[in-house]
Amino acid sequence: MKTFSAKNEEQQRKWFIIDANKRVIGAVAVEAANLLRGKNKVTYTPHIDNGDHVVILNAEKAVFTGKKETNKLYTRFSGYVGGHHSDTPKSLRARRPEQLLTLAIRGMIPHNRLGRQILTKLRIYRGTEHPHVAQQPVPHQF
Repeated sequence: MKTFSAKNEEQQRKWFIIDANKRVIGAVAVEAANLLRGKNKVTYTPHIDNGDHVVILNAEKAVFTGKKETNKLYTRFSGYVGGHHSDTPKSLRARRPEQLLTLAIRGMIPHNRLGRQILTKLRIYRGTEHPHVAQQPVPHQF
């Protein structure tokens, strides 16, 4: 038997839509990360980007469980003196609701060049409108 190894140029990418309306952010992030990595395919290869494109809608309506909406903290540092910033999901949702899902999904993919390439196939929108109708995305049920 020969070992099969997928090649990047042979990949056929599909487009999926995930509706995050009243869904838990972690569950949406797991499904999106698996589709982006291509873990649902039989040709999955860890070092090759063989995942699909993912469009997430209704990002502002995704929910946390428990008291995470007020108790969880997102921290970032600008690199300058006094540049430490922290946000709760409630305050981050008011400004940039797409960022909540982006941060959750980014933590579930590799933190290297491959992960940065995979993240380019992720699109997150507020509301139900998106500009990717021409790609004929398919709703993803989980």
